[in-house]
Amino acid sequence: MPCRTAPADLFFAEEREQVQRAKALCGACPVRELCLAGALERREPAGVWGGQLFLDGVPVAYKRGRGRPRKDAPPVAVLL
Repeated sequence: MPCRTAPADLFFAEEREQVQRAKALCGACPVRELCLAGALERREPAGVWGGQLFLDGVPVAYKRGRGRPRKDAPPVAVLL
């Protein structure tokens, strides 16, 4: 199991390249499906689990860079 031999912080990385590397390490893991099912059941708040990136308890395609607003962020009120 790659998560047992790779640095643990790789599976909780902030940088996109490291996240992709962690996801790739999960590709041939014999317990990948069990890992993913467990993470979904526990609603893991963050990290790569079973080859998927989790944020706020749900799998997402990729992590957005810091400082960028979320797509679903509420509009900011402007006071005049």
